[in-house]
Amino acid sequence: MKLLIIEDSARLQRTLKRGLEKEGFAVDTAGDGKEGYAFAAAYDYDVLILDLMLPGMSGLEVLKKLRARGFKTHVLILSAKDQVQDRIKGLEMGADDYLIKPFDFDELVARTRALVRRRYETKDPTIQVGTLKVNTALGKAYRGDHEISLTPKEFTLLEYLLARRGRVVTREALLEHLYAGYGEVAGNIIDVVVCNIRKKIKSGDEPSLIETRRGFGYVIP
Repeated sequence: MKLLIIEDSARLQRTLKRGLEKEGFAVDTAGDGKEGYAFAAAYDYDVLILDLMLPGMSGLEVLKKLRARGFKTHVLILSAKDQVQDRIKGLEMGADDYLIKPFDFDELVARTRALVRRRYETKDPTIQVGTLKVNTALGKAYRGDHEISLTPKEFTLLEYLLARRGRVVTREALLEHLYAGYGEVAGNIIDVVVCNIRKKIKSGDEPSLIETRRGFGYVIP
């Protein structure tokens, strides 16, 4: 899924981006409030990870402006401001979660995945279609009792299609949500990833789980 990190510490920004990309997320970054607000208002992100003490425009101001304009993107505040009143204010202004620095990276990933599930209105981290089971919290997929080895991008693409089961997803939408700076990605990368997933999740003579709608995109019916 696609994330935006709005964080003025270049070191923390790089660390978060690198770690979250290893988890399969596509990650954009912004170093100040004004740039972050411009990104958040222009693109469709699954989750925003937002610092509060930002140059140019505070994190709370970014949040306030986004909510005033009706943007419903889930927001996780990541801040060193650890007083109860700080947390209450952030949540009352429209944040969906609040994590205090210093933090455990695995907890950040778990909270981010929980917000993604909330966006797609599913509480259960396990999605099952036939004999295929995908645990979005653990990042694991199974065909029956057999675990399937998927790369982070393969898992994320499969998860994205499952979250939109029954709806055709265009290649452009998949590119945007799976790859930061996707304009530099090879045009057929989505077809390659889908082909690899199909091979890995295929079971006997069963039809392919992922259907191609030529001229439109892909769908899991």
